[in-house]
Amino acid sequence: MSTRKQAGRRPRRWSQEVTETSHAMDLERGVFSGDDPRRIARSLKHSAEASHSRKSDPFRSAMSMLNFYLNRAGRRLPRERRRTLNAAKDELRALYGKPRQRPPPLHRTH
Repeated sequence: MSTRKQAGRRPRRWSQEVTETSHAMDLERGVFSGDDPRRIARSLKHSAEASHSRKSDPFRSAMSMLNFYLNRAGRRLPRERRRTLNAAKDELRALYGKPRQRPPPLHRTH
């Protein structure tokens, strides 16, 4: 894909292309919009383990999809939503028996 704009066509971002064309995992519709971190983690685990085209182990694939979503949402993601999705990371680690790698975030007073 060229980095130049083509006449009459909007430029595509690499993340849009990945989202639209990646066959790494077939995710449950609306998986990232749920309110239950454990359910989100279980859904990602199921999708990762069912996938036949992933390039790494199921845990890494599931965590990568969750991080990809978080990174793409960026600052637009409301604080509570980000909290839920970060809790889903911890649930995913627990489902796979992986230790937590980072200390919990500091709570801000403002």
